[in-house]
Amino acid sequence: MDLPIYPLAGEFAAEIGDVDLRDEPAPQILEAIRSAFARYAVLVFPQQQLDSQQHLAFATHFGPLERTVDAAMKRSQFRIDQKLADVANIGADGTLWKADSRRRAFERGNRLWHTDSSFNSPTGYMSMLYARSIAPVGGNTEFTDLRAAWDALSATLQSRVRDLWAEHSILNSRRKIGIHEFTAEEREAFAPVHRPLVRRIPESGRTSLYLAAHIGGIDGLGEEEGRELLEVLTAHATLPQFHYSHRWRVGDLVMWDNRCTMHRGMPFDDLRWPRDMQRATTSDRPDAFGVPDAERRVTSDY
Repeated sequence: MDLPIYPLAGEFAAEIGDVDLRDEPAPQILEAIRSAFARYAVLVFPQQQLDSQQHLAFATHFGPLERTVDAAMKRSQFRIDQKLADVANIGADGTLWKADSRRRAFERGNRLWHTDSSFNSPTGYMSMLYARSIAPVGGNTEFTDLRAAWDALSATLQSRVRDLWAEHSILNSRRKIGIHEFTAEEREAFAPVHRPLVRRIPESGRTSLYLAAHIGGIDGLGEEEGRELLEVLTAHATLPQFHYSHRWRVGDLVMWDNRCTMHRGMPFDDLRWPRDMQRATTSDRPDAFGVPDAERRVTSDY
């Protein structure tokens, strides 16, 4: 089936028309969406009217649902279905979070360039964020294409990083924004895992960098050398020519491929405007890197 597809940023992002995701998609529609997703990596479905179960049902067509960070951290109160990540500035009691709340501080890490669940086992495959309410100004989500970034990387850097692996933990990205105290449950849930800096995307055959603010260091490199290399790669991968910036509208559902993109949330007045966003994320294949996770849960060399 031919879906109306409207490119938004070259071969990186596209808007999909004439799809009501409240209904179970016909097989030919799903196949067309999968084909578009393999090509663009970021898809926008406007004017959706989804409840939580419809959101989750559509997401399950793209793999097993992973548990949210909130569940992994064993938080006691949940505002929404625990299968969804609560990407909002609203507490379980329905009020805006406080300026000094730890949850608010923790969520500010999402303003760093990252890919969802690079620190999980298995890692994240697809994320699907749905806008129930938005702030009137600010709050865009920016995406960057790590496939195009790889293609534009110098041959010297490609050769240098092709076989390197890095340590990932969400606690690394939170340290970068000044959080250094973590509970025993958090340290256990987010023990470091090791992932390659370069990977191949099976559906498209394209090679991609695999970067995230969750990286704490690079295996086999000293702390300073690893940090400098990450800074070079991230600066390159986030150049404007690789970007798509999404200005949210209520009812937008945006899905992206965590294997070959990074994204970040842009600031808005989160102490004034309620913003209700909910995300479903599905897991990649357990053997996506060709090495069992247990073999990569080792102490780093830095």
